[in-house]
Amino acid sequence: MQTVMDMDDMMLDELSDTWEDMRENYQESRNEGYDRSVLDCAAELTADPDGESAYVWTLGLTLMAPYLTWLPGAGVAEQAVTALEAADRALRGHGCAHDAHPYESHDVDQDEQLAELLLLIADDTAAWEEDRPRSEWRCPLNAAGFARIALDIVRPGSVTDVPPRLPVDAKASIDTLAALLHGYPKPWTDIDDEISGQAVELSCAAPADRAGRLMVVRAVTWYAVSGTVHTKSVLDSLIRSVEQVVPHFAEGDCAHDGHPPLPNSGPNAAELGITLSSPGGRGIYEQRRIAWGAAPLDKVVCPVLMGEIADETLAQLRERYEILFGERDTSHADAEYLRADGRLDIEKLVERSDNKHWNEKYADDLGLWAARRHEQSDDRDRAVLLLVAYQAVQNAYPAPPLSVARGVLATMRAVAAAPLPAECLHEDEHPPLRRAEFRDGMAHFWAPEEFPPAEESRSAESWMCPRFAAEVAEACIGDLKGLYEEDEVAGAS
Repeated sequence: MQTVMDMDDMMLDELSDTWEDMRENYQESRNEGYDRSVLDCAAELTADPDGESAYVWTLGLTLMAPYLTWLPGAGVAEQAVTALEAADRALRGHGCAHDAHPYESHDVDQDEQLAELLLLIADDTAAWEEDRPRSEWRCPLNAAGFARIALDIVRPGSVTDVPPRLPVDAKASIDTLAALLHGYPKPWTDIDDEISGQAVELSCAAPADRAGRLMVVRAVTWYAVSGTVHTKSVLDSLIRSVEQVVPHFAEGDCAHDGHPPLPNSGPNAAELGITLSSPGGRGIYEQRRIAWGAAPLDKVVCPVLMGEIADETLAQLRERYEILFGERDTSHADAEYLRADGRLDIEKLVERSDNKHWNEKYADDLGLWAARRHEQSDDRDRAVLLLVAYQAVQNAYPAPPLSVARGVLATMRAVAAAPLPAECLHEDEHPPLRRAEFRDGMAHFWAPEEFPPAEESRSAESWMCPRFAAEVAEACIGDLKGLYEEDEVAGAS
C-alpha cells in the first residue's frame, strides 16, 4: 500500500480537492465518481489500518462522510464503516506522550479547514501556524479519534469519546425550516411534505427525542395556522402526531420551581427542537448551556412543560382545522347585511366588499353568505350578491378557508355554466370593478333613488348582464382553483 512518503504532492492535492468537493456537495444520489472515491479511500485504510498514512485516509473519510448519509451506491457506506472501525481498533491501542489531540475539540465548523489542513500536515516544509503541532495531527490516537468522528457522522450516536455534533440531516432540516418559517422557502421545498414530515418525525420519535420533536411541531404549527397551509391531510397529520404524544406527558410531574420560556419565533423554536432531537444535539446544547448559562436541559424538556406545549399546540391546530374545514354558520350575517324590511343593506355591502385591508376580517363570512343567498334572490339582488362574493374572495387573507371556497365555488360554477345570450343586450360597457367606480356604481344600480349616479354610470342592464356575471364567475373560479384538493372542494369529509 502507498504511504504518505510515497505520494507526490500532486496526488494528495487531487485527493484533498475531491474530498472537499464531496464535503461541500454531499447531497448527491448514487454518484459513481463519489462512490469510487469513498471505496478507494476505504480500501487504502482497510489494507493498512495501523499504518503511517492512516491519518490521511481517516481524514479523507471524515470529509466524505456527509455523502454517505445521503444516498450512496449499494454497499459503499458499509465498506467505509468497516474500514473506519478497523482503523479505530488498530490505532487506539497506541501509546503517546501527547496531553491532548486535535480531534477532541474538533467540531463541524472546523470541517471546512480539514482538506487544506491535510496538505499542511503531510508536508514538513510547509509553514505551520496551527495551535497544535503536526505530531499531534499525525498521532495514531488522533487518527483513531477522527475515525470515530467519521463513524458518528455516518451512524449518529454509534460511538463515544468524540465531540457532539448534529446529524447531517438535522443540519439540513434546520436550514430548510428556517427559510420556510421566515416566509421564504427554498425553491425545491414542498411545503406540505416538509410540515407533514415533522409530524411523522414526532409520531416515530424515541422517548429521549420526543420533547425536541414536539418543539419542532409547535414551530410549524404556527406557520400552518397562519392561513398558509390549506391541505386537509397536513393538518390531520399534525393533529394526530400531537394527540399520540399527549399521553406520554400527561402523567409527568416535576419539582421545578418554574420552567424557562421557549423560543417564540418559528425558526428559533424549530432549531432548538431539532437540536434536542438527537444525542449529538443534546450534547451541543449542554456545551452551550455551560458556556452561555442557558437553562438546564431537564427543565427545557420537562414532561410537565411539554404537556402544556402539547395541549396548547393541539388547541391551535383544532381551532384552525374547524375554521378551514368545518361547516361555517353564516346565519348571523342576516342581521348585519339586511335592513329591517329584509332588503339588502347595500351601503354596508359596498363598504365591506371594498378592497381595503380592514375588510379582511369580514371577507370569509361575507363571501359565503352572499354566495348562499344568491340563488334565492331576484335578478337585481343576484347581481349584487355575485359581485360581493367575488370581491370578498379578493379581500380574504391569505386565502378563504375551504368552507368558504366550497360555497363560493358552487355558486360561481352554477353561474358560469348557465346558458348565455350570443351577445350583450345593452349598449354600454360592463361595470368596472375598480374601487371608486365599483363603490359608487353598484350602490346607484341597486338603489338609484338613494344614491345619485356618478359621472359615467352604467345601465342597470349592464350590471345584470348574464355575460358579465359569467365573466365574474370565471375569474373567481380561476382565483380559487387549485387552492384546495378537488375532492375537498367537492365536499369530501
